[in-house]
Amino acid sequence: METTTSTASHTPGSLLIAWQLRDKHALVVGGGQVASSRVQHVLAAGAKVTVISPADGLNEETKSLIDDNHIVFHDRKFLSTDLDDADMVLTAIDDVELSRHIGASCRARRIPVNVADDPSYCDFYFGSQIRQGPLQIMVSTNGKSPKLANIIRRRIEESIPKGAGEAIEKVGLLREKLKERAPGVGGDVSKRRMKWMVDLCTSWELDDLAGLDDGQIEKLLDEGWERNVVPSRDSVY
Repeated sequence: METTTSTASHTPGSLLIAWQLRDKHALVVGGGQVASSRVQHVLAAGAKVTVISPADGLNEETKSLIDDNHIVFHDRKFLSTDLDDADMVLTAIDDVELSRHIGASCRARRIPVNVADDPSYCDFYFGSQIRQGPLQIMVSTNGKSPKLANIIRRRIEESIPKGAGEAIEKVGLLREKLKERAPGVGGDVSKRRMKWMVDLCTSWELDDLAGLDDGQIEKLLDEGWERNVVPSRDSVY
């Protein structure tokens, strides 16, 4: 994978990774709009979410998630014992001293923490994000300018073909079926499998990949992979 680094950068940036949160416990301290945004982000990643906040400070969207039993809610202020089983902590409250106390406590326990609007207490940031199915793109300014991140994200989003997410879904399904036919990691089969997928993705348009159905995927494997060629779109559709 190629990366581009500007020579104008004099300080280390962040390590951009896809963090798997499925079934991890995310603790959110706060109930306002920013906290609600955090809740929605970690829920979308499959986390189990607990919100700590007085009920009178809850955002309407968070209330709805509580009513639908999507998250656990405690109507009270933060307690240090709330950290006991947390895999990730996010704070979004007006009390700066309490936020920093929570941040310091998390670091002492080696729990990744994000303290809203206080980058020095953050182990990670929430950038401006694009989501189309399995496609996720994040623009980060490392806490320096969320608004510019948002502007840049919109410009990138405008350039992404509408069918990109669906194309990725279909290519993922094709890869799974190909691995069933030609299993193994490493070796000649793995190299051939990778080359065939690369050739297909660079030969076909995104819209054509997005439009594949189950029968066409099987035909693509029968007439393409088995014969070691990349069929044309017209021969498969």
